[in-house]
Amino acid sequence: MSSDQKLGLDPDYAKAIAPYASYVPPVPKDAESLRKQNDFMIDTVMSLFPCPARSRVTETELPYKSADGTELKLHRFDPPASSSIPSAGNPCVLYLHGGGFVSGSVTSFRKDIIRYAVETGLTFYAPAYRLSPEAPFPKPLEDAYAALEFLRDSAQEQRIDPKRIAVMGISAGGGLAAGLALKARDKKFEPAIKKLVLIYPMLDDRTRIGEEHPLNEHLTWTNKKNEIGWEAYLGGAGARTVGSPDVSVYAAPARAEDVSGLPPTYLDIGGLDLFKDEVNAFGGKLLAGKVDVEFHLYPGVPHAWEWLGHECPVTQKAVQNRVSTLRDL
Repeated sequence: MSSDQKLGLDPDYAKAIAPYASYVPPVPKDAESLRKQNDFMIDTVMSLFPCPARSRVTETELPYKSADGTELKLHRFDPPASSSIPSAGNPCVLYLHGGGFVSGSVTSFRKDIIRYAVETGLTFYAPAYRLSPEAPFPKPLEDAYAALEFLRDSAQEQRIDPKRIAVMGISAGGGLAAGLALKARDKKFEPAIKKLVLIYPMLDDRTRIGEEHPLNEHLTWTNKKNEIGWEAYLGGAGARTVGSPDVSVYAAPARAEDVSGLPPTYLDIGGLDLFKDEVNAFGGKLLAGKVDVEFHLYPGVPHAWEWLGHECPVTQKAVQNRVSTLRDL
């Protein structure tokens, strides 16, 4: 696309964000400032996000340990009881929240989890995985993998079917989910993950667009934020710098050449998202690897658009598609 071409916002989304359009967040300088900015933005938009009021979801905390012995919490969200769902052997979803690897929490994404639990009738499990740069790769991925092991090993106690576990990730959580699926495949984890649901996932540390690119005008997750997030995630012992050729495919799943054997995968992305090309390319790799893929591209919306555009038709359509794929477990 040439620099003189214009990219436009979805009209309904443009109307939804009009009251906030004048706010321009400061450019973050490091992981700490990005965390503060992200957490402020997430908390602010989530305060405006309607929580499903039709019924109550029960939330409990389950202790579990990561590979290095770190004690963590796995949050369980149970939807209202339904006679259509059996009392044992239920499908469930392992949900990995977003935040650019440096921010976010189960608590801050609670409304999102509740929405999908209510709409799907499924139990959701969300691990409070550790954040970077304090806990860089591979620790967050190990936390997610240990949560998956916990669900398998305690399936009878949790009344879930270990053969019907979906892994759903949002943004950076989508990158973790894809890395988790690759690791589970390579370690021959059994039973295999039933489905992979990646919502505008953060997959490639090499992603960057030029300063004159027309997409810059609409980015909510920018080049600078992306660079800081990846630097924090890849900055541990034995670290690899962003863009170097030896970054692990489990950290940056877009680097994987062989994605065959991954679970059936759902992908969606906005047309004004920095991750659009990497997600599209990953979908192509999955197809080439003979993986079942459902891919949705929503024109005119940026990264995480649904938090301020929750009543827009494009959001309602995206949520409906996500719910439909999760129900099919």
